Amino acid sequence: MNLLLQDIRYGLRSFRKNPGFTLTAVAALALGIGGTTAIFSVVNTVLLQPLPYPDAGRIVALGLSSPQGTGYGLAVPEFVAMEQATKSIESFAAYDFGGPGINLTGDHPEQLQGIHVSAGYFQVFGAPMALGRAFSAGEDRPHGPNVVVISNGLWRSHFGGDPGLVGKTISLGGDPYVVIGVLGRSFSPDPPADLWLPLQADPNSTDQAHYLVGAALLRPAATPDQAKAELKLAADRFGRKFPGALGAQGSFTAAPLREVQVSGARQALLILFGAVGLVLLIACANVANLLLARATIRRREIAIRAAMGAGRGRIVRQLLTESVLLALAGGVLGLGIGFAGVRALLAISPGNIPRIGVQGSAVSLDGRVLGFTLLVSLLTGIVFGLIPAFNASRSDLNLTLKESGARAGTGIRQNKARSILVVTEMALAVILLVGAALLIRTFVAMRNVDPGFDPHNVLTMQMSLLGARFEKTAGVTQMVRDAEQRVGGIPGVMAVTATEAIPLGGGFGLPFNIEGRPTGKSPYTGGAGWDPVSPGFFSVYRIPLRRGRLFSDLDDAAAPGVVIINEAMAGQYWPKGDPVGTQITIGKGVGPEFNEPPREIVGVVANIRDNGLNHDPGPIMYVPLAQVNDGVIALNNRFVPVTWAVRTQTQPFSLSAQIQEQLRVVSGGLPVAHIQSMDQVVSTSTASTNFNMTLLSIFAAVALLLAAIGIYGLMAYSVQQRTQEIGIRMALGAGSKDVRKMVVRQGMLLALSGVVLGGACALGLSRFLASMLFGVTARDPATFAAVAAALTLVALAATYVPAVRATRVDPMVALRYE
Repeated sequence: MNLLLQDIRYGLRSFRKNPGFTLTAVAALALGIGGTTAIFSVVNTVLLQPLPYPDAGRIVALGLSSPQGTGYGLAVPEFVAMEQATKSIESFAAYDFGGPGINLTGDHPEQLQGIHVSAGYFQVFGAPMALGRAFSAGEDRPHGPNVVVISNGLWRSHFGGDPGLVGKTISLGGDPYVVIGVLGRSFSPDPPADLWLPLQADPNSTDQAHYLVGAALLRPAATPDQAKAELKLAADRFGRKFPGALGAQGSFTAAPLREVQVSGARQALLILFGAVGLVLLIACANVANLLLARATIRRREIAIRAAMGAGRGRIVRQLLTESVLLALAGGVLGLGIGFAGVRALLAISPGNIPRIGVQGSAVSLDGRVLGFTLLVSLLTGIVFGLIPAFNASRSDLNLTLKESGARAGTGIRQNKARSILVVTEMALAVILLVGAALLIRTFVAMRNVDPGFDPHNVLTMQMSLLGARFEKTAGVTQMVRDAEQRVGGIPGVMAVTATEAIPLGGGFGLPFNIEGRPTGKSPYTGGAGWDPVSPGFFSVYRIPLRRGRLFSDLDDAAAPGVVIINEAMAGQYWPKGDPVGTQITIGKGVGPEFNEPPREIVGVVANIRDNGLNHDPGPIMYVPLAQVNDGVIALNNRFVPVTWAVRTQTQPFSLSAQIQEQLRVVSGGLPVAHIQSMDQVVSTSTASTNFNMTLLSIFAAVALLLAAIGIYGLMAYSVQQRTQEIGIRMALGAGSKDVRKMVVRQGMLLALSGVVLGGACALGLSRFLASMLFGVTARDPATFAAVAAALTLVALAATYVPAVRATRVDPMVALRYE
């Protein structure tokens, strides 16, 4: 221990005597460790921490498997069939996707986030009750009582933490609901909610629409594989009851809930974590190069210590102690950088990273992150300190003591360790630059994609239509027409529409049959997106008409059923014909609500990229909102909000207050929520790509800077050490141009070696980015060539400065050193 303390004190004194070296090394390490800590804190929250439920390890997500993949949307009959698997599963929960929002009505109407859940929901997720109780099985039956459980936050913010609230009635959508329970403060559900209402699903339902999410709590000794086997048997029974509902080779399945929740973010986070790890390695290589240079200067000091009896192990320990001290100092500073980096990272995050909480509130520098930072610091100190320590301890004692203080002539071959480190830095920089360049090209390609509609000057807002007034189509249609008149009369408003799905927002799909065309083995001709819209939809979004006509106010409930399809659907199902005039039946057999007569295709419109700018347009069917039957309207209103879209002549938010006021008037005082422009919707659709691109570009820029500093430092040091040799060359007739070429050639040989090595590694690693790319391949030759050229130019600039300095060596001064 005394020897260790002695080594630490000696190292600290040495650092104080060389502040420039110390600050440079600590800054480089802090940058690498800080970035690694920032990304790890998010990885820790999203991928490593358990779900915030008492029995999180036993909770599985219920889904539908098929040869095309696994989906986690369920229909009521599917969930009812799954509930038969009780040997390995203790309890089941079904809940919707978050619904259209629940209107808390009264003096100050407000739209809250509500979820319809089955009675087993609270048992599956171990929801603690602060007051009252959860739903009973009887309350979760069709036509059950109006009861509600509220969140702890809503109880405190809206009801002042009233302990007598349980048993009282509140108004939701104009209907009275009895508050039967208040959840505990520690409950953190996903999705978050303010209210939980009984699902009250009919166990005898035949409705095959996938409006629900399912979860289950395994029995203590059961495994997910056992649950999957039992669910497969339930799927076989379901298939016999509903032939064709699951499709060919379809089945029920289950997977750990945590894996399902983070599956969409796992790959991107691991790629970013790997990228920042490469930055840390480059920083380590830079500091190792600094220590190698410093060790050369300290050769006489180390030789004297060896002559006085210090063994090789003692010298290595002293040098490793110094490197670990540097790393710990970098780690402390890096921890601060990491904390600030997390805040900056979450400020630009796309908002779709699971489990990080509202505005990243769940991400913190906890004990695991602190331990990770300490471990990384220690390992970093050992990694970058080993090579300089062993290199310095192998020096020839007699030769070193005989040397004068002069600079000995040393070339690139005598600096193999430093050369290898520089080549490594260049190779790692190439890998990061290729990744960043591919994502930049992806982002540019997505921004240049024609979405198929005009997003500018369009304002959107959502409204929940829960309540008796809107249970029938006539009530909804009348409100929409009143809104079109009142909102359309506002100066600056050009067009108004109501829809259930905005472009780029996704939506529901339904199967269809083409009248008179055989379907073969499948019960349906095909499937397509399904979007009920009011007549102004195509004007608001400026979607061009290709054939036929658009909807009008005459396409109401009394008129024959009509439908408009997009070009993708026309091209897929009528590749050589004109679909206008053809009749199709939509959703037959999906459920009793969707049993309707055939509709005539009256028009074909241009494609829009409804599922994202990086996906090709799929088939879509548009139907008049006024022609949707009462059963579908009631079902949709429960699970899907209506979205208002308004095209304006001016900046859309300038008319937001007037539009909201008119919508409140026509709806009887209902609030609106999720107000955003379509420009914001488009920006959000590319936010994830932008986020990944931004971070990887920052890491690549830092890597490029560190690599340039590394090669500059090596060549500058080489020129300094070779002053005598260069002086002799110039004395013998070598010109400035010859010396400059010599230094540049040696530096560029290292740089090009790193570029070639890095390019080869990038070719293999770029495949991990393939799923994140659009408009460019993972092995795009132009990208690799551009990165190689850019890094070569940077290396040339970093090498050229020391080369010019070498030409200024005075031969007479250089020869006096000996």
